[in-house]
Amino acid sequence: MSALLVPPARNGSLALGTISAETYRAFLASPVGAALGAGFLQCPSWAEVKEGWRAQLLGWGPDPESGDLTGVALVLLRQFPGTRRYFAYLPEGPVADWTDPDMDGWLTPLLDHLRRSGAFAVRIGPSPAYRRWDATLLKPLTGPGRRLGDVLASEVDPLGTAVAERLRARGWRRCGGDGSGDDGDAQPRHVFRVPLAGRTTEELWSGLNQEWRRNVRRAQKEGVEVVVGSAAELPEFYRLLGITERRDGFRLGRSLAYYERQFAALNAEEPGRMRLYLARHGGEILAAHTMITVGRRVWYQTGASADHRREVRPSNALQWRMLLDAHALGADVYDMRGVPSTLDPDERAYGLLRWKLGTGGQVVETLGEWERPLGGTANQTLYRAFQAYLNRR
Repeated sequence: MSALLVPPARNGSLALGTISAETYRAFLASPVGAALGAGFLQCPSWAEVKEGWRAQLLGWGPDPESGDLTGVALVLLRQFPGTRRYFAYLPEGPVADWTDPDMDGWLTPLLDHLRRSGAFAVRIGPSPAYRRWDATLLKPLTGPGRRLGDVLASEVDPLGTAVAERLRARGWRRCGGDGSGDDGDAQPRHVFRVPLAGRTTEELWSGLNQEWRRNVRRAQKEGVEVVVGSAAELPEFYRLLGITERRDGFRLGRSLAYYERQFAALNAEEPGRMRLYLARHGGEILAAHTMITVGRRVWYQTGASADHRREVRPSNALQWRMLLDAHALGADVYDMRGVPSTLDPDERAYGLLRWKLGTGGQVVETLGEWERPLGGTANQTLYRAFQAYLNRR
């Protein structure tokens, strides 16, 4: 992964420029940075995971070089074939104060910086939530052809609504539009989150539905053992992932090398940042799930399981152990990542949502990803050509 270095620029009292990985990480660990709740896709280590992209670590504030920061961003830059221009992507970023009514104070310098770096367009993933649906609300409202957008949300986040309006007013376009689907997003627009803050383990247990509690007990009775593995078990995780993809009709398109690179990079940045959990029964690994921790947030990233001996419920055992470990780490939320927007039990994808609903959390619609060209006729033309190029791939 190569890095582009661009001298810092100053806009009034705010300076913005490239910073070191050490300065970036120190900000994320500081009280100000931690309060912004950065996701793992905005950690410096993620630049080492993504092949085929160049990277910049940016920071802005009174004095970025000394570490006096108010926001940061990992920017991935993809070169448009045949040109020296780049598409800039900030996965689930930037790490910024989205409550700041003066969004232009940091967003405009960021876009100016990217334009000077050779970017013709940019995609961002603002962190505020948009809508939430409690699991208890959704369970009785499934039906043929129904989708999340057909159900009145338990909560509409006023911050998310305000940020969306501000972005539209500045020429940003929501990828995939404003419907209930997320076909235009690289990262899941709808995720499932289990709140942990202020809850006891007994309350987490009672939050599981009856089927989940029965399955966890069944796994314990059958002698399913859950352990934390190492990089040595990643090939077995990958083999099980292939079985899962064929069984459930999806394909992530990742190689074993990708997961090995991810495991090495994230744990080099902070030991234990990425864990591989294994469920064994009779000496055989039947399921394997990955978990990532950044600050007070924990994610269940990817799950894989065998086709046989599913009756001993290894995946339920894994998730219960991961929930307990996330709680013990002091996490505020356990994020189970993407869920489909369908509420139709006859659709194959609904099974994943149904499984996660059993933990008693919430479906959260994030703001999704937003995109815009960086001004000028040439950049507009390149942007349209780049979209056509992606559609052909």
